[in-house]
Amino acid sequence: MKNYPAAYQIPDDFRYAVDRAFYRAVSEGATARAPRLSEVVPIRSGYAWEVKQGEIFRVVAPEGPQVGDLNIWYRHDPRERMWAARTRQLESAHLTTFNRIWSTLPFMRPLATITADTLADYGVDDYGGRVHDLLGTRCDPYINKLLTGEEFDHHCHSNLTRAVLPYRLTEFDVHDVLNVFQVTGLNRDDQYFMKACPAKPGDYLEFFAEVDLLCAISTCPGGDLSLPMWGDETVTSTVSVCRPLQIEVYETAPELLAGWVPPERSDYKGQHGLREDRSNVLK
Repeated sequence: MKNYPAAYQIPDDFRYAVDRAFYRAVSEGATARAPRLSEVVPIRSGYAWEVKQGEIFRVVAPEGPQVGDLNIWYRHDPRERMWAARTRQLESAHLTTFNRIWSTLPFMRPLATITADTLADYGVDDYGGRVHDLLGTRCDPYINKLLTGEEFDHHCHSNLTRAVLPYRLTEFDVHDVLNVFQVTGLNRDDQYFMKACPAKPGDYLEFFAEVDLLCAISTCPGGDLSLPMWGDETVTSTVSVCRPLQIEVYETAPELLAGWVPPERSDYKGQHGLREDRSNVLK
């Protein structure tokens, strides 16, 4: 298959060009110390946590293969949250080291930057599958009821919903996810597929918080996705392939952030072509 140029071309003087040396230094310096937060997330559950601007956080697979569905919001205004579609366009449909997570309109800035990925060598498999997926989204009880006729309360959408309730958020705030440790692609019929998770004990995906963040993760009820959840080969339960995840947050020494400028919300003020006078407003 021939290759075709990406639609979104990043200019050489891009204001948010990635300084790889900076992110490497911050990652190495922060994670050399003990984490300020270390929390194990049990199977089929959700967990929400805060990360301060400039800190490092990791999603870890402590016991081996397990998919995690990740949501990210700006801590001080949850209307600003990760935008999976624009991140796919600006970065890639599958993320790895030095890719960024971009926020929704009208804010449009990087919320987090990936600083380390122990599965970066997975590459592209024989089916075109890649790891850390933005192609799909979270499993949810609504599609489960539609496909199976059964009710189940521990899909990723529900796990995330329960996790963010203490922050006064609801399922309307839960959004399209980054599927951490998940291998996906498009088959010959251009249909979405999922493969078994390749993570080994201790593998992690690591992020730098560009702004103050609220994060939430679900330990997917599909576990490592080695067993089908829907279709003719659906098994009764995937509990046997479910494992916990672990969240770690690391503080960053101020000297490591010297010269770094946090991203600002978009300064577009074009008013979308609307006139200042209100004469054309329907009455």
